[in-house]
Amino acid sequence: MTSTFITPQWVHDAVFYQIFPDRFASSPSLEKPNNLEAWDVSPTPHGFKGGDLLGVAEKLDYLQDLGITAIYFTPVFQSASNHRYHTHDYYRVDPLLGGDAALRRLLDEAHRRGIKIVLDGVFNHASRGFFQFNHILECGAQSPYLDWFRVKGFPLNAYHGKPNYDCWWGLPALPEFNHQNPQVRRFIFNVARYWLEQGIDGWRLDVPFCVDDDAFWQEFRQVVKQTNPDAYITGEIPWDAERWLQGDQFDGVMNYLLTYACWGFFGGEKMDKELVGHWYEHGPQYFTPQAEKFAQNVSTLLGKYPLPAVQAQLNLLDSHDTARFLSIAGGDRRLQRLAALFLFTYPGAPCIYYGDEIGMEGGKDPDCRRAFPWDESRWDAELRAFYQNLIRLRHQHPALRRGTFEVLHAAGQALVYLRRLGQDLAMVVINRSAAASYEVNIPAAADLPEGLIWRNVLGSGGARVDNRRLHGLTLPPLSGAVLLPAA
Repeated sequence: MTSTFITPQWVHDAVFYQIFPDRFASSPSLEKPNNLEAWDVSPTPHGFKGGDLLGVAEKLDYLQDLGITAIYFTPVFQSASNHRYHTHDYYRVDPLLGGDAALRRLLDEAHRRGIKIVLDGVFNHASRGFFQFNHILECGAQSPYLDWFRVKGFPLNAYHGKPNYDCWWGLPALPEFNHQNPQVRRFIFNVARYWLEQGIDGWRLDVPFCVDDDAFWQEFRQVVKQTNPDAYITGEIPWDAERWLQGDQFDGVMNYLLTYACWGFFGGEKMDKELVGHWYEHGPQYFTPQAEKFAQNVSTLLGKYPLPAVQAQLNLLDSHDTARFLSIAGGDRRLQRLAALFLFTYPGAPCIYYGDEIGMEGGKDPDCRRAFPWDESRWDAELRAFYQNLIRLRHQHPALRRGTFEVLHAAGQALVYLRRLGQDLAMVVINRSAAASYEVNIPAAADLPEGLIWRNVLGSGGARVDNRRLHGLTLPPLSGAVLLPAA
């Protein structure tokens, strides 16, 4: 680990919200082409709903009311796909999203509210419409941009036949950059620098493991941190990320190993293995319904990476690439509440995938990318209030953001852990059992004072330390508590 590994302090305190721009909100003030899908019909692989960045700017009050302090957007640059991972122009915000002016307004409005903006950097591959690749399509072997990509034959089989150039997952629409070309490297670094200079607060990197070149990401970090030392760099790594978290590449990653642990433990017997799908292969040891093994796994994760990276992890229950947690958990919102309780009381920055807080469901892509329903009668208002309360508690108590994580008890389907930062204490009790109540009667942490009374700020009841034991709280099935020392 580099001795100068520092991650942005704001990330340690952040609550993120992930937005898929085509599906969150559509501003009536932005003119759109006509051939859009209806907002509320099921999404299709290639259809557009017409969400835009002005729409997000107009809904910032909603996010601020929820307690959000940072937004991660999937790609916003010009592209011929609704998800925009097929980048045409890295220097232009997609006109369907409102163009550069919409991003400018969004940045200004978000920053005025203290909300950070992180964009998705798709730097492994581009698209057939990307100028330099399109140049090769038109000019063939005579194109001066030939070595921007790894071309193996002519004419390019860009639309028919087997692709004769390197492309992501063999998809001809996604030609992979030749990162060994210094011009390509400079192009990507210049893009990263440009948008930071425009005011974005960081980059989430798409499939960075496909760029198998530590020196590339080391230089990327240098460019980013020289432009804005406080900018956040997080990467999409769906497995062990030690290689990228030694202080010379990323600040954190999308913490999918934690996601798998939450799917396995909180989903339990209701976990839909078909919806989990291929994600299981990335960390099968994390899928356990047993509290003891779950506690071991999530504790091991905290020791796997340097502390600055642990504090800058992007912790999530689901994303645009997975089925939604609620669907994975068989539609049981009690399980979602427990998983959210854990997420918001665990080290690292919690991230809500848009709509989870109101009970949105969704299967595999594209179903997990449904449009946000702005008709409040379709919301689970109690679930949203629960999220709001968890976020408020996290903001109010430094121990829940930056404190140590100490498991006091993990057995069967009951879990108790203590978060501590100086004199600030918070204890979390989770009863995952669907059948049995859980009565707390466990050894207390050695240095907790005798007679200390704890109150449950998520509901009724409380606990007490007597004879070096914590006791007095009984949790019904599928419920949890946050205990704070009584004043």
